Amino acid sequence: MLSKNQVRFINSLKRKKIRKSEGLFLAEGEKLILDLLNSDIQLDKIFSLTEFEYPESGKVQQISERELRSISSLTTPNTMLAIFHVPETKPVQKKGLALALDEINDPGNLGTIIRLCDWFAIPQIICSKNTVDCYNPKVVQSSMGSLARVQINYLDLAEHLKQEERTIYGTFMEGQSLYKTSFAEDGVLVMGNEANGISDEIRSCIDKELGIPRFGSQNQTESLNVAMATAIFLSEMRR
Repeated sequence: MLSKNQVRFINSLKRKKIRKSEGLFLAEGEKLILDLLNSDIQLDKIFSLTEFEYPESGKVQQISERELRSISSLTTPNTMLAIFHVPETKPVQKKGLALALDEINDPGNLGTIIRLCDWFAIPQIICSKNTVDCYNPKVVQSSMGSLARVQINYLDLAEHLKQEERTIYGTFMEGQSLYKTSFAEDGVLVMGNEANGISDEIRSCIDKELGIPRFGSQNQTESLNVAMATAIFLSEMRR
């Protein structure tokens, strides 16, 4: 059985401050957990409704449905929840394509963007310090295992971009059509905040301002969701 202290501790990992101090994060669902187990991310503990074979049996604890509901972040809990160690931060890569995020707030958007980077083989995401934590349970869930395959760094984005040697592309409603742009092999694509777009401070660091043109005669749609826009940009960059 789960002790009260275990339940309290597991639920505390839903808060960024505790995740940071403990160096741990949560993952739910057998497929997601298996993806993370097959990566370099280190397991701390698995809590499962059924028997689960793992080389270190002491790291697996069988629990009841009621106990799983008491620790799950999901409306309908899956069969398994696990605690993993946050991996060590690697240095920012200086070559190839990278994605930079200027204050992305929505966990679902970040999770989807991580999956997109995995799909399009963008090995790194550079996040501003006020972008949502990539180990937030909702981000982990929506990334569906891609979190283990994409390097994510949090830093002072403006200071970093000032020192970048790669071409920096920024996304704006009024920017030049991305379909008329030739992309460099070494480049950084900046996506802005859901409500306000790219901040003025970050905009001053950008070499080329790009946009997705609207088609048709009415042009009444205000904007695209940031994850949707990221998919269009990454697809065109890879093409």
